[in-house]
Amino acid sequence: MAAPSEHSIRTLSDAAGWLEGLIDRERSLDWSYARLSLAPVEALLDAVGNPERGPSVIHIAGSKGKGSTALFCETILREAGMRVGTFTSPHLRRWTERFRVDGQEVSEERLVRAVERVRLPVEELRSGSGPVPSFFDATTAVAWLVFADARVDYAVVEVGLGGRLDSTNAVQPAVTCVTSIELEHTERLGETHAAIAREKAGILKPGVPAVVGGLQKEALRVVEARARELGAPLSRLGREIEVEVDVEDLRGSRFRVRDAALEVCARTSLLGAHPPRNAALAVACVRRMLGPAVSLDALAGAAQRGIERTRLPGRLEVLAREPWILVDSAHTPASVEALTAVLDRLGGRARLVVSISSDKDVEGLLSLLLPRASRLTLTRAEATRSLDPAQIARIVRERAPTLPLSVVPDPTRALRAAAEGLREGEVLCATGSVYLAGIARAVLGELPGSLRVARSHRGGSPIAHG
Repeated sequence: MAAPSEHSIRTLSDAAGWLEGLIDRERSLDWSYARLSLAPVEALLDAVGNPERGPSVIHIAGSKGKGSTALFCETILREAGMRVGTFTSPHLRRWTERFRVDGQEVSEERLVRAVERVRLPVEELRSGSGPVPSFFDATTAVAWLVFADARVDYAVVEVGLGGRLDSTNAVQPAVTCVTSIELEHTERLGETHAAIAREKAGILKPGVPAVVGGLQKEALRVVEARARELGAPLSRLGREIEVEVDVEDLRGSRFRVRDAALEVCARTSLLGAHPPRNAALAVACVRRMLGPAVSLDALAGAAQRGIERTRLPGRLEVLAREPWILVDSAHTPASVEALTAVLDRLGGRARLVVSISSDKDVEGLLSLLLPRASRLTLTRAEATRSLDPAQIARIVRERAPTLPLSVVPDPTRALRAAAEGLREGEVLCATGSVYLAGIARAVLGELPGSLRVARSHRGGSPIAHG
């Protein structure tokens, strides 16, 4: 192990460089998910004074929807008058996006202070013979220090990967939530819905209320068994929690949530079938955390306002209408299905700009995307993690030999080229990667004239796996 660095962190660039250095070191060492325990992150949190013990926490796991549910929780809590911190990952463009205080990404100064506080403990632990903190252990500790510095009363924390061994699981939450189970990260989490459910259900705690989404039967059985074992009161979407959608179209959704005596009538401008379900999970999580501290009428009002005001950057995000420009970070077959449902409503075919990471189901994603493409531009959004677009192009040529196809490795050039000559009635969509979504929000959001009509909410924080 290397000796601790003597160089302090004074700027956001310093902080980003140090954090990215942890990632680089872990890649070179083939860092494994299969740790024996949470000892490394627990040792790090002990070293910085256990800031995770302050706020009341909603802890959210899931294959998809966890980031969306986290932001719905955040806005509902804020509308209820609470001071709240939110930790999500990864970011779209800036490190500060992962850490939010009262709905705003953390200031550079506050993030720099927190990273500097964890730097020496991380490097000392890495240079010793004891527990060795990972990159995500470090960023999780940074989140808790940011929240302690901001004196938040409530925190909403999204799991990074899995649940049982995730760095965020070194916390005693007030409520846990499992949004969904998909066959994802199977090389780490298991190859069946039941195996992955066991990892996600690892965030459940003894006696702590748990909320779950519409899980497959085998996954639900695993979560239910774990809840019984821990004596954790379990509430399930479609049973104890109900959501009834009145309208779902290209303007968003109008729906009703019922959770025991609580009823919320809400609207959202977010597209797709998932936002009402994720909003319902958020309502249930907040209700269980706040308990009798807020009346049902007050909570219903806060939930209605919060749901309406929630924005999800990079998730079926509309940058412009007529012509339509969409940015979506969908990178699993299930999330791409949600995107294609929207594309079908828009006429079924679009100019697609696509980048796919090397660990994703390329064949599965292309089988859904190619029938919706009027033309396809392949690019490489992230130099080390994204597949070579020429490699993807060979698969496309086999499946769709007549589809107009461009390979433009530089993502900025790819996006600009795809937008050239875009006409009313056409659709442009960038998808397949969180990395591409971040770039596309910047590049396509700067297009001139009428293509900016939908950019009323350019701020916000990314939700990588939500």
